[in-house]
Amino acid sequence: MKELDLIFRRVSIRRFQQKEVDEKTVRLILEAGNAAPSAGNLQARDFIVVRDPKIKNELAKASLRQMFIAQAPVVVVVCANYPRSMRVYGERGKLYAEQDATAAVENMLLAVTALDLGAVWVGAFDEAKVSEILGLPAYVRPMAIIPIGYPAERPERRSRYPIDELTHYERW
Repeated sequence: MKELDLIFRRVSIRRFQQKEVDEKTVRLILEAGNAAPSAGNLQARDFIVVRDPKIKNELAKASLRQMFIAQAPVVVVVCANYPRSMRVYGERGKLYAEQDATAAVENMLLAVTALDLGAVWVGAFDEAKVSEILGLPAYVRPMAIIPIGYPAERPERRSRYPIDELTHYERW
């Protein structure tokens, strides 16, 4: 089952080769993101592709100075688009838009792994600053920053809690 192998092979990559990722590959990663489940199939998520070194540097600084973001050849910022979901689901649509966006992130990380690239899910950032840098409208929330590139490291998969500690049946 190579699909499951892909899930268990995925690791976070924070060091990248200085080799460009072509537009066709980036588009395939974005398409994989948009293939993720979505509440009401409203696809309440948007993607911002950043290649400009100056903008990547600003994003890195706004992300608690995680400068590996600036070193990635391409960075994708995944955003929740609230109105797209709220028009059907009202206030609860905000949660659904966030779920749509984060489901897309996981699909993108798996696509990156399948393509022998590397990426990491960055969630530690100053939301207001990232929104300002990218000129996001007030109704859009940045959910994740994904630096993507050819890996310059091959870290071991990190340990996980035993599944028995995380699993409950019928009730807590």
